[in-house]
Amino acid sequence: MSILIPTPNLPKPIDLPRIDLKPPSARIPSYRPMVIPPADLEAPEETKADTKETTEQPTAPSMKIPVLDIQMPLPTAEVVTTATYAAVAAVATTTLATPFFDQIKKKLTKFLQGKINKWKEKRKKKKDSSES
Repeated sequence: MSILIPTPNLPKPIDLPRIDLKPPSARIPSYRPMVIPPADLEAPEETKADTKETTEQPTAPSMKIPVLDIQMPLPTAEVVTTATYAAVAAVATTTLATPFFDQIKKKLTKFLQGKINKWKEKRKKKKDSSES
């Protein structure tokens, strides 16, 4: 004789999509360590005689003025280039802006002269009315 055990009839589980969560990451700041030599650091004795410090600077170009007998130093190329750019920009700005400023000046002068004339007329009227 066998015992019949009832088995439940369960529905199949719902198929849920799996979400993969990546672990968080962070950018950790890093730096290169700065090596500072000690204050009493000196070169080894063998190398002291071998090293020769050369601090020769190239001579600056100069021009001799014959009448005055003077050596005039000439500017370097960088200085000349910078001065040229500045001069060209200043001339171009002045040339282009002058007509605009002239128009503004004329209109402003006309406007102010009109206001002054009205003020003079009002003052004259007040003076005439006060005398009567």
